[in-house]
Amino acid sequence: MILDSMTLFAASDSGGLQMFFQYCLGGLIIGMLYALIALGYTMVYGIVELINFAHGDLFMLGTFMALTLLSLMGISVSTAGEISTSKAALAIAVMMIVVPLFCATLNVAVDKVVYRPLRSAPKLAPLVSAIGVSFCFMNIGLFWNAAVYEDGRAVPAASQRAFPNIVSNENILERSSPVEEAVTTAKSDKSDSAKDSKSKPTIKAKEESKFRITWKDAMVIAVTIPSMIFLTWFVKFTQTGKAMRATAQNPTAARLMGINVDRVIATTFLIGGALGGVGSVTYALYINTTSYQVGFQNGLYAFTAAVLGGIGNIPGAVLGGIIIGLVRSLGSAYIDEKWTSAFVFAILILILVFRPTGLLGSRTREKV
Repeated sequence: MILDSMTLFAASDSGGLQMFFQYCLGGLIIGMLYALIALGYTMVYGIVELINFAHGDLFMLGTFMALTLLSLMGISVSTAGEISTSKAALAIAVMMIVVPLFCATLNVAVDKVVYRPLRSAPKLAPLVSAIGVSFCFMNIGLFWNAAVYEDGRAVPAASQRAFPNIVSNENILERSSPVEEAVTTAKSDKSDSAKDSKSKPTIKAKEESKFRITWKDAMVIAVTIPSMIFLTWFVKFTQTGKAMRATAQNPTAARLMGINVDRVIATTFLIGGALGGVGSVTYALYINTTSYQVGFQNGLYAFTAAVLGGIGNIPGAVLGGIIIGLVRSLGSAYIDEKWTSAFVFAILILILVFRPTGLLGSRTREKV
């Protein structure tokens, strides 16, 4: 009984700490999603010093491609809970192959048609062109949203769209939670009158102190960490990666050394687009919603993450994404949701005032 009481006290006393770590986990997951998008920004900037504002909207189109694939497979919002595990796994595999290919191909096509003719133009020209491409993508997203039916009926083009929930949101640790067992044991020792008076606070303590790691969280971690490790390995140890780093440092010298700079830039857009596609599938499966404006908001946070970490720097983009995710999650939990964007950009301004190159911008010479 004493042990149970001590366990219950420890559980209640540590409930706030557990919730803090829960919010940190949520921020880490969202930060990883931002990092996947931010890598596209930072890689392109590292090579051609272009802020590709269309990258966020490319990410948005990826979510609509994923939604279309699910529709073609007969999976909708209303039927998502009835499909088998094998069909859900097949749908995720198809999206993880097709959507990155789609985003990578579209990104390379934009580079070839829009950005490549402007290589030698003043920097303002490709920058404005990127904004124009962004608006074109947003309008394509509007038409695409209206073209994909939801349970056999059309939806307004500008409406927010629900994404079928095919990944379980159950807690992986639920069965092995010692906190739940302690609370259950303590409740059984109390009298009926005590139960009536204290049942609600006890249940509340039980719910608030339960640490949750869902299958969705595991999915984001399982997708993002290997993707970032693969990208780091690719840039550092492959021949193409070395050519990318040489082009990032001095394109003219790289060309004189026999490197096909245009092909290297196209490869950069290809990889950046593919990562955006992976991010769009992961985001849609995790958040379960999309719209034609989802690319603007998430693209803005991802670009901020790239600048915060040091644009042109791969570890910096990851670090910036995680910081922004944590600030948003903890700000929403302990202050107010409406102030989180202000906090994010206030931190960005403060860091840039004291470190204009970003957190890791001056520590790493490799820009790709």
